[in-house]
Amino acid sequence: MRKRFDSFLTWSKTHQGKKLIRYTASSVITTGVSFSAIVILYGFRIIPGVIWATLAGNVIATLPSYHLNRLWAWGKRGPSAFRKEIVPYWSLAFAGIAFSQIGAFSARAVVHSHHWSHLADTALVAFTNLACFAIFWVLKLVVFNRIFRFDKLKVIDEELVAEELSTIEPTTRDTIWTD
Repeated sequence: MRKRFDSFLTWSKTHQGKKLIRYTASSVITTGVSFSAIVILYGFRIIPGVIWATLAGNVIATLPSYHLNRLWAWGKRGPSAFRKEIVPYWSLAFAGIAFSQIGAFSARAVVHSHHWSHLADTALVAFTNLACFAIFWVLKLVVFNRIFRFDKLKVIDEELVAEELSTIEPTTRDTIWTD
């Protein structure tokens, strides 16, 4: 057991390990946002319909999901590339929302066919949505790795340049950059 833990600890310090841990953490955060929004919107009857409450809860969670994944999990900074980042991300996000709507239709059918308490109905709706997004989790990981990947050679080159510049005398470095 100790050996597995040590190997996990070693893997978690690699670039891929850190990225997967951050992706998982951002997924947990945004799933919590979605789950909470659905429980509040449907549970407190702010939005009384299962379909609309599920849609609203998922749309609310999508914006922080994009930013957490892009900035934190994949370490991308600066403006987003419309075709390479925004379009694929939102396409996949809307596919996930559409899939959760299928779950919401199923939950609505159960809610209307049984006469459970509103609390039980709310739990059914929230957990059905959670199950739908769990199915998309691995798919999103694979796709986001392709969308937000970085050029390893470029990163290595930038690190080497920074290292070389840190070893040069300040007056020499200023001369290099001004020439």
